Amino acid sequence: MPTYGYHCIQCKHSLDAFQKMTDKLLLICPQCGHETLRRGPGGGIGVSFTGKSFSASTRHIETEPSGTKPPGCCPCKKSEDSCSDK
Repeated sequence: MPTYGYHCIQCKHSLDAFQKMTDKLLLICPQCGHETLRRGPGGGIGVSFTGKSFSASTRHIETEPSGTKPPGCCPCKKSEDSCSDK
């Protein structure tokens, strides 16, 4: 749900409201009670990718860290004993 920033033009009070995009605008200031609340440009929704496979420098998800492979594994994803690439 987006966060919208509101400010009162009467008393200069500011607040953030979590609202659906289809919700009606808030009009009455909770601070002064006047119908002078206006919605300003909102910050929207921030997205954060976290975890060991997210590379902040390249901005993409890596499937396997480069240069590493699990022990006993080959490119065909079989065990080395039954690998046909040997």
